[in-house]
Amino acid sequence: MSRGSSNGSGGGRAVRTDNPAVRRARQRALMIAVDTTGNGSTEEMGELLRTAGVATVGEMTQRRPEPDPDRYFGQGKLEEVKAEIERTDANLVACDDELAPRQERNLEAALGVPVIDRTAVILDIFADHAHSAEGKLQVELAQLEYNLARMRGLWTHLERLGAGIGTRGPGESQIETDRRLARDRIAALRRRLKGVEQNRGVMRSRRQESTIPQVALAGYTNAGKSTLLNALTGAEVGVGDRLFHTLDPTTRGYEFEGRRYLVTDTVGFIEKLPHQLVEAFRATLEETVLSDLLLQVVDASSDEERMLVQMQAADSVLSEIGAGDKPRILVLNKIDLLDADQRAEVRIRLPDAIPVSASTGEGLEVLKAEIDRVFEDTMAAVELFVPYSQGARLHDLHEVAGHIEREDEPDGVRVRTRLPSGQIHRFKDLAVG
Repeated sequence: MSRGSSNGSGGGRAVRTDNPAVRRARQRALMIAVDTTGNGSTEEMGELLRTAGVATVGEMTQRRPEPDPDRYFGQGKLEEVKAEIERTDANLVACDDELAPRQERNLEAALGVPVIDRTAVILDIFADHAHSAEGKLQVELAQLEYNLARMRGLWTHLERLGAGIGTRGPGESQIETDRRLARDRIAALRRRLKGVEQNRGVMRSRRQESTIPQVALAGYTNAGKSTLLNALTGAEVGVGDRLFHTLDPTTRGYEFEGRRYLVTDTVGFIEKLPHQLVEAFRATLEETVLSDLLLQVVDASSDEERMLVQMQAADSVLSEIGAGDKPRILVLNKIDLLDADQRAEVRIRLPDAIPVSASTGEGLEVLKAEIDRVFEDTMAAVELFVPYSQGARLHDLHEVAGHIEREDEPDGVRVRTRLPSGQIHRFKDLAVG
């Protein structure tokens, strides 16, 4: 893809491609973006379009303090965009921000081609990747809430059929009907999701009652969380080199030094993740809130700026869902893609992070040991005596404590181990001394 310059209103740049395969694509998008900082990047939007199956034929940005409230770009810049649409044979304009309904309508009227925004692209990807019943309900809810505000004007060609003061035209009636149907469907979806959430809550409470440490994978989409889950637990969760490949949470277990851990993979984060998606997937994202420890996964093969963006995006969503203060370990995945100098640079920049490669297994034992150490720090040494008549409680101890030293005596078993401080009360009646 070759880069050119554009010196129109507000400044900017244009990108074009003469790739025949791109020109044959059914959907050919020209990306547009407002750069408010002077160092903005549309790389992520390009990845979103690629994941959605849309070819990118060009890019135009305008430097300005904020987007125009009516047309997103300034009037002069829109003329350049029209010319660029003709030069690149684009049949779609994709905006790297969420557009207000009026901005979207005005852009389409000015440019003569359909206009989609960042949120619409993400929703389309989610709709394509949702496989479980819950995932499909969550995506449909987010789509309906997004489209509800955009129903105005769909039937304007009928509005003039009614005349006179107080007359209600069929166009207006149609809008009201569509809005009512959409609101009814939204209410029905929320009721169904509440039922699904209750079922998930039952399964979640069973896991919590088992007292097995809960670890959640969180982080930027496509950072390799699912691959890491497979590497840690031996699971066979599907993975793919595309954004938002995983939408449905998956929980698997592994053992380390005699203690069992449960690891949950959740939906990935992204810059400017639409609020309606955070709301729709709140029940899913709660897996991170209710976990004991977060593994914040970052793609170590990204450049320094992209790694910072990934961490900031994760921090933003975790804070929004109430998991900002959760204990966490920063995990730098895909370390196998770095040479020796790059590895050294990453270690200097992020000395507390654990470098791993989920693909090759490098660093996984170090990561497991660090997870174990974090949990060990919350534990206290205890000595217990378990009568043979209560032998089942030894199983409970193994689940909570992991490594146990035991001595068999005539009436029972003397146990020396370490327990999480929050679990000691469960075995207080067995305490020695």
